[in-house]
Amino acid sequence: MSAIPRNVTLLAFPDVQLLDVTGPLQVFASANELARARGLPPCYAIQVIAQTETVLSSAGLALLAQPLAAAGQGSDTLIVAGGVGVQAAAGDAALLAWMRAHAALSRRVASVCTGAFLLAAAGLLDGRRVATHWAHCARLAQAYPAVCVEPDPIFIQDGPVWTSAGVTAGIDLALALVEADAGRELALDVARELVVFLKRPGGQGQFSATLSLQGEGERFADLHAWIAGHLTADLSLSALAARAGMSERSFIRHYRVQTGMTPARAVERIRVEAARLLLSDSTLPIKRVAARCGFGSEETMRRSLLRVMAVSPQAYRARFAAAAHDAAGR
Repeated sequence: MSAIPRNVTLLAFPDVQLLDVTGPLQVFASANELARARGLPPCYAIQVIAQTETVLSSAGLALLAQPLAAAGQGSDTLIVAGGVGVQAAAGDAALLAWMRAHAALSRRVASVCTGAFLLAAAGLLDGRRVATHWAHCARLAQAYPAVCVEPDPIFIQDGPVWTSAGVTAGIDLALALVEADAGRELALDVARELVVFLKRPGGQGQFSATLSLQGEGERFADLHAWIAGHLTADLSLSALAARAGMSERSFIRHYRVQTGMTPARAVERIRVEAARLLLSDSTLPIKRVAARCGFGSEETMRRSLLRVMAVSPQAYRARFAAAAHDAAGR
């Protein structure tokens, strides 16, 4: 680390998600505290900025913010928070223009949760791999086709742009930034201080409900409900297109626009969701779980869980079934 602290700027707006701001903020603050305890200069100069001096978060707690930096100034790291106010912020042409100018002068840019919508609206995510909260992946992909949305990662780095999944994933992202800046030892010490994983196991798919594929009012909701109830049936592209009353080509096109993924990937995720529940809530042998969920073999299920959740069936059961049993016993 340089003796000069890196300037980290967190952008907030009305109805911002409080933890999107305070989670990363505390990671950088803890890094400074640990550096000082070792007789070293602080690693970061941290500030929350906004268009107004006071920003009311969606939790009802007000944040005192610094003004937006003047034109011609950048940050080492610009982090954009998310929250229910992100759509209004994304419609603010002046704010988007400021973001484009500031990002061009900054070493790296990041977003937490739905803050990805603000970066996308500013054109800063075009052609890049991006993460956001699992419940908003399809909407982000549909609204910004030039963005490659990946629904499972906790965070993604694509060049100088970092994006993270929902809410607490901002802590994971900030820890990764500290590790990139100051090394694994300091990042691990910060994680220990905050009692969190330096790198949490698995992806955000393990916490979602099939990435909201069965969302209310969604065009293919009936099809998804049918798939979930017929996991061992013929779920080939031709069978699903016929059930949807479309040609295969039309089905693929409309499905991808609506959900941000292919039908085959969606079927896999629905099967993984069913397997996830059986692994944590039943004592069925893993081979039986694979058969009941339509995987065909235990090895096929293992590969799917590793691809979707970055965890094996055995590891998932050991981790989450134990937690469920402990909770039930309390």
